[in-house]
Amino acid sequence: MSVAENVRARREARGLTQQALADLLSVGRSYVAQIERGSKVPSMYMGKAIAEALGCSVEDLLKEREV
Repeated sequence: MSVAENVRARREARGLTQQALADLLSVGRSYVAQIERGSKVPSMYMGKAIAEALGCSVEDLLKEREV
């Protein structure tokens, strides 16, 4: 799984909408959508914030794994 897929899967597993995650991160919903589509790569700072919001580590978001 890519970073985009990992973010989406973890967000959905926590029962969060894109808007709810965006609110936790103080960003727009479109930014979260761009990350999940893979058209935007979050900075390390934002990656840490996303990981904290999703209850995982940055490393968990970066892991490439087979589905």
